[in-house]
Amino acid sequence: MIEETATVAETLRASGVFRAKMQIRGVAERLGSVFPCGIRNGDDAAAIPDRDGWLLLAADGILPDLVDRDPYLAGRCAVLANVNDVYAMGGRPTAMVDVLGAPSDSVTAELCRGLRDGAVRYRVPIVGGHLLRTAVSGSLAVAIVGRARTLITSFDARPGDRLVLITHPDGRWMEPDGFWNATLARNDAALVPNLELLPAAAEAGLVSAGKDVSMSGLAGTAVMLAEASGVGARIDLDALPPPPGVPLVRWLTAFMSYGFLLSVRPDAYPELVAPFASRGLTVGRVGEIVPGSRVELCRGEERALLWDWRGRAFTGFGAP
Repeated sequence: MIEETATVAETLRASGVFRAKMQIRGVAERLGSVFPCGIRNGDDAAAIPDRDGWLLLAADGILPDLVDRDPYLAGRCAVLANVNDVYAMGGRPTAMVDVLGAPSDSVTAELCRGLRDGAVRYRVPIVGGHLLRTAVSGSLAVAIVGRARTLITSFDARPGDRLVLITHPDGRWMEPDGFWNATLARNDAALVPNLELLPAAAEAGLVSAGKDVSMSGLAGTAVMLAEASGVGARIDLDALPPPPGVPLVRWLTAFMSYGFLLSVRPDAYPELVAPFASRGLTVGRVGEIVPGSRVELCRGEERALLWDWRGRAFTGFGAP
């Protein structure tokens, strides 16, 4: 049964991932005065001008529920999220530090095992950190530094661009978290080469803008990209078939372990697709960037408003 487009939009707006992202507005309002001029907020990583390129700095915290339920997976996810944030900006990671909180030695050991496995798989060293002895629940945050020669930002999508999704089809759906795990052991050798295609595309001038599809899901990522760039967007639901057995809304709100939403000029699209497709990755046009502030879901001629960031800010990190 195909859900009506308006119903999909309404369900997405009420979803937990949308509510979580909207909480960023309060941070933007309270900390806006201390953000330095020239370094815009709302990207996957802070881009700091540095010699002939940019120093990239990012951090991610892991949901406490995941830390308590599966500290090993939490450690791996912390590395993955940070590594993706750097590559999504057209950069390459240099090193990470962690902040661990654990009520027992066994939880500490599992968090560290996950962090170590992730660091080895993505070839990024952990160079320091901090350990907290907590009373009840565990906690985990990781920060990463990297460098970029050419940036992929969230601020440069333009009307007329194609909205392009890049994913890895060889994965496993994980409940209850709503994760698409495309980091299976059989893909270990391809993890870094697949990510290296992002900075290569940036340096070739093939990407206007883009973001990592992480905890906001594809739908939330599209809204954040549109808001940051000061544009509208249309998302074609027919171009987004979920994996077998996964409902459409769950796919639109999924954390994709390898997922990047890019804004690409039509003339650059064929050249962008080729290297990703040659590695067995899925690259497809899933919509377009349009003038205005409305992000809409589409099926043929049917359209439904998902979000209008001018009427209601999503994260608060929008175009000036």
